Amino acid sequence: MTVTILLLGFACAWLLAFVGAALWSWTLGGALLLLLLALFDALSPGALIVLAALGALLALLLHLPALRRNVLSAPALRVFRKVLPEMSRTEREVLEAGDVWWEAELFRGRPDWQKLLDFSYTALTAEEQSFLDHECEALCALCDDWRIEYEQKDLPQAAWDYIRERKFFAMLIRKEFGGLGFSALAQSAVVTKLASKSVTLAVTVMVPNSLGPGELLMRYGTEAQRAQWLPRLVSGEAIPCFGLTGPEVGSDATAMPDLGVVGYGEHQGQRIVGLYLSFSKRYITLAPVATVIGLAFKLRDPQGLLGDPARIDYGITCILLPADHPGVHVGRRHYPGAAFMNGTIHGRQVFVPLDAIIGGVAMAGKGWRMLSECLSAGRGISLPALSTAAGQLGYRMVGVYARMRRQFKVAIGKFEGVQEATGRIAGFTYTLEAMRLLTASAVDHCAPSVATAIAKYQMTELMRIVVSSGMDVLAGKAIQQGPRNFMATGFKVMPVAITVEGANILTRNLMIYGQGAIRCHRYVFEEMEAAHAGDLKKFDRLLFAHLGFAVNRAVRAFTLALSGARLARSPLRGELAPYFRQLERCSAALAFASDLTMGVLGGRLKFMERLSARLGDVLSQLYIASAVLKFYLEGSRSPAELAHARWALEHCLYEIGQALGAFVRNFPVAPARWLLRLLLLPLGNPYAPVSDRVNAQVADLLLEASDVRERLGGLVFKNGGPHDPVGRMEQAWQVAEECERAYLKFFHLANADALRGDSVAERLDDALARQLLTAAEVAQARRYDEARYEVILTDDFSKEYLAGDFAAESAERIEQAGLHARVA
Repeated sequence: MTVTILLLGFACAWLLAFVGAALWSWTLGGALLLLLLALFDALSPGALIVLAALGALLALLLHLPALRRNVLSAPALRVFRKVLPEMSRTEREVLEAGDVWWEAELFRGRPDWQKLLDFSYTALTAEEQSFLDHECEALCALCDDWRIEYEQKDLPQAAWDYIRERKFFAMLIRKEFGGLGFSALAQSAVVTKLASKSVTLAVTVMVPNSLGPGELLMRYGTEAQRAQWLPRLVSGEAIPCFGLTGPEVGSDATAMPDLGVVGYGEHQGQRIVGLYLSFSKRYITLAPVATVIGLAFKLRDPQGLLGDPARIDYGITCILLPADHPGVHVGRRHYPGAAFMNGTIHGRQVFVPLDAIIGGVAMAGKGWRMLSECLSAGRGISLPALSTAAGQLGYRMVGVYARMRRQFKVAIGKFEGVQEATGRIAGFTYTLEAMRLLTASAVDHCAPSVATAIAKYQMTELMRIVVSSGMDVLAGKAIQQGPRNFMATGFKVMPVAITVEGANILTRNLMIYGQGAIRCHRYVFEEMEAAHAGDLKKFDRLLFAHLGFAVNRAVRAFTLALSGARLARSPLRGELAPYFRQLERCSAALAFASDLTMGVLGGRLKFMERLSARLGDVLSQLYIASAVLKFYLEGSRSPAELAHARWALEHCLYEIGQALGAFVRNFPVAPARWLLRLLLLPLGNPYAPVSDRVNAQVADLLLEASDVRERLGGLVFKNGGPHDPVGRMEQAWQVAEECERAYLKFFHLANADALRGDSVAERLDDALARQLLTAAEVAQARRYDEARYEVILTDDFSKEYLAGDFAAESAERIEQAGLHARVA
């Protein structure tokens, strides 16, 4: 009987821990257990008295806050303050920048899925949709990517003029200041469409709308600064750039050597207090053409002229000044693999009035906070849009090529080896669009710093895979550069997206989990605040809530792992329910792993980047899977949608399993490592790579017309006509839809040696003459074959043209050269 009661007590305790019961429930449960032991004489009276006394003492200790604080929390606070990692002012500003959003639910081990289901994507206004349908189409039509990248190394003047005239630089500037006032989602859609035509065009437009003076002025500028600069930015009279990075500083702003020293100087004939600036900036997009320059630098006031004699070092500060300000030198251009304007800015002892500080003197030293808040939102718009454009373009164009290109008498898209690559393109493009919609819509609601960091890192990495996979499938078609090549520029410029707005190595290893573990955790950030402030009362409340949280997540992680997530919750029934449950299991695992890691390693975790990066990978994949679930549920829920969603979700779970496995294997403290393995992976890693069956499904769908193909290609610029690389492929797809049946009938006859002749034209004539094909079928087969040949064709050039004499060969001559060489 004693064993039975104890087992029953253990089961009840496990249930209480699993559901996260309140402290009074545990106290009542303990009392009931003692009562049962007494009623059934399961223990001796002496043992019962000892247990009752210990239980009562423990209950008093836990239920009386004043006693608990003095006995337990005060010593814990002293220990916590010793192990609390040192945090620089810059780190703190980065940490506090932005908001927490859905990623916090994922981090806390028990997501409230209804919040995700109830979240609404941003709806484009009629004005925004019209801008996409008309202004963006018109701007794309003005650009020839081959001429931009190879011949002119710049946008055509007509495009520059149109950008200014139609306020492309003022999408984020609110209407009250004369701008377009577009939503984040609308900006994302605009950049995606422009990038499908020209990366240089997209980057030129996106940078002033991502990290530019316009947003800084709206958020922090003085009325005078807004009045001076915003009308010029809106009209396009002023072209902006922002100088942040330099030879000594990339991702680490604290290493910035650029310095502004407060002192007296001459400005416009008057002696005033101002700043002597010395700076050297590089990698600055639009710098070579900018008329207004934003600069970040470290501010120092050795004479106390700003009003605080005790404060010399103010920290990072931002200013805005004309590009032709005396002493400012705009240097020569960089060439970062694409033709967008990028270059250097430098100056020595440049005197600037104090009113150039964005926000005025009150904002001196607050520059990094300002930049972090703008970047945290910008990361969710611009580079995710570029990445999505690469995915959508790859999905549609590789689909055309893989359908129409035949080797060994079979469409190459049907080869299993090729399907490995095309399956990745399909699955990741679905993922990219899902993330773009969710993240940009989130930016319209708040400034989700962790979610946007995840989006920037993960989406640019997925872009790298999609573009590389497309290059593998297209082979020579993608290698040979020229007016027909729609892939080469994206391949060349891919490292730019990986590097900028926080290099991907930094973002993965430091930002996602470093910021996520503190900001997204239910208690850690507040505990740190209470510890820094020495607030014992608040620390006590948080500490014991945190302990209960940790026990609950440990039990949930283990229970869900043992049950194969069958005991987890799903907000819906049907085909996606298993994925919701598996993700809840992984969320519980992340929550417990985080608590144990921070408890065991403390401040050392800050320097164990590979370990923390793996937990960041788990958080990232949970976010990606959430985006995919939302995207599917907001779509048609067709069989094609389901196949793509399954591919994406299975990949997310596999990546989570890999990250958790590597995290446990490499945990540096053996007892904790054994506990992690027991609770998180008691039956080993249950997640496998995407199955061949699911991969073949989406690879086949890449070759077919479907609702998913249209949903994933909605922002691709398709109307360039037969002389545009994308327009040519789009027309070929339409021909395939209309004529493929007739061509395949001819193709099978030709391969069966049923037709006479050496060329396609001769065999078609023979088929018509012998009435093996009708006249309509022959016409359709000819049309298909012409389109097929255009799809596989690449460009060639004269040596004079390649040497730089672009007048030596016309575009028409280049386009016709390959057609003239045809013999088949």
